[in-house]
Amino acid sequence: MIHAYKLMGQNIIIDAGSGCVHAIDDAAYDAIALYETCGRDELAARLTAEYPELTRDDLDELFADIEELKKDGKLFAPDAALEADGRSGGKRDIKALCLHVAHTCNLTCDYCFAGQGRYHGDAALMSAATARRAIDFLVENSGDKRNLEVDFFGGEPLLAWDTVVETVKYARSLESEHGKNFRFTLTTNGVLLDDEVTEFCNAEISNVVLSLDGRREIHDARRKTPQGGGSYDAIVPKFRRFAEKREGGYYMRGTYTSANLDFTEDILHIADLGFTELAMEPAVSAPGDALGLTAADLPELFRQYEILAAEMVRREGEGKPFAFYHYTLDLENGPCVYKRVAGCGSGSEYFAVTPEGELYPCHQLVGEREFVAGDIWGGVKDGFEFRRKVINEREECRGCWAKLYCSGGCAANAYHASGDADGVYELGCELFKKRLECAIWMKVI
Repeated sequence: MIHAYKLMGQNIIIDAGSGCVHAIDDAAYDAIALYETCGRDELAARLTAEYPELTRDDLDELFADIEELKKDGKLFAPDAALEADGRSGGKRDIKALCLHVAHTCNLTCDYCFAGQGRYHGDAALMSAATARRAIDFLVENSGDKRNLEVDFFGGEPLLAWDTVVETVKYARSLESEHGKNFRFTLTTNGVLLDDEVTEFCNAEISNVVLSLDGRREIHDARRKTPQGGGSYDAIVPKFRRFAEKREGGYYMRGTYTSANLDFTEDILHIADLGFTELAMEPAVSAPGDALGLTAADLPELFRQYEILAAEMVRREGEGKPFAFYHYTLDLENGPCVYKRVAGCGSGSEYFAVTPEGELYPCHQLVGEREFVAGDIWGGVKDGFEFRRKVINEREECRGCWAKLYCSGGCAANAYHASGDADGVYELGCELFKKRLECAIWMKVI
């Protein structure tokens, strides 16, 4: 399967089976697009009608090049997804936990999937004892996996800062004895970010996610204090100080809604503040939500992603580059085919833990009682299974050129958009494919 598209002066062919990308001239683009559906004589006639400058020798050389690419497995390659099962075979070795140390928040973001951090329940903080048990649960169920990951999440995890510190210290105390290596991440809105937190994060937290939606007026309209005021002026100086002192990874993460379809302006605003690792995600809402994105927004959203790609290239040429999460693409050493087919590992390799110690297959499904998987004391309950259809089994994915890049998309997003974790977040699919086209364009220019 191939995907052919034209973007900002480039003709690009993606061979979905092999992952190869070809940047080519107009004649080769048309030839490849028609190669599998036209006979050789018909194709030659159509090409010479469109490009009268082509000689017979030119056509022969072009066809020979296409045949050579086919022979080398770089064009019209077999569908690799069909040869990979993508199932775990019932084995469940856990490698990552998302610890919801705080089901409460000091901001009231109106698009929050977690209902202002409470996940459809009461406000709660995770005790240090529960967090230690979660670490024990991870070690006990990690099998021979050495590298384990723990994400401190909320709500706002800095509201449970003592638990975060205690948990890290406890996990470190187990590493040598059990032959494990812990990697920690933390997501924060920045309200409580200070030098103590920064110093600890530099020593122990591999990656820190900082939440900022962009321009002051956009950020303050969505990410309010409980009193209804904006939070931009309180957190941006803290984020800038954190980034200046940061000795490890971090990135700025924003959310855009129907209220700021020109979200590229927000990304560039964050870059102009001096931050260089950026992400901006679309809000995922139930149908009819006032801030939700719709199919009618897609043309403008597509245009924004193109503007962003072009601006990133321009700034890189000026020596002022920044990274954008969705445009960070490894075409040569990405995930193995099994991971591409199976997806993120939620409910098998990865679980979220509530302040009370309940297990869910994903942090974005916490509070949806149908997805309770057990708890950290009794383990994953008998009969629990959270296995979405792998992409080979999904009718909507089977013929999609991007399926080995998205692995069928996010189950939680599908659930929140359609009511079914095995459903399709159609708008998300279209945005993903557009971002992928832009990311590949940036690779080939």
